Amino acid sequence: MGILLTAEQAAAGGIGGAYMISLIAMLAIMYFVIFRPQKKEQKRTAAMLADMSVGDVVLTTSGFYGIVIDITDDTIIVEFGSNKNCRIPMQKSAVARVEKPDTE
Repeated sequence: MGILLTAEQAAAGGIGGAYMISLIAMLAIMYFVIFRPQKKEQKRTAAMLADMSVGDVVLTTSGFYGIVIDITDDTIIVEFGSNKNCRIPMQKSAVARVEKPDTE
């Protein structure tokens, strides 16, 4: 016998079962390594944006820190720096991190 299967072995599914098991194992590994953590991160980001309120300090994806002045459905107005005239509207998706102000 060589490394080639005979017609009878191929018809009996000698290699098909092992192929299916390895395919299912690869899909399971891909789910647990790639898709599941990505969904967890999306849920965490959505919860962070839903919990955001006026007065919170935010870090934008471009690296600027600012204070939330107003919130609408999908946009926020952020005040940057010590100059109170620098208020910029931006999408909520541009927020990378939200920090609640210290309450003492």
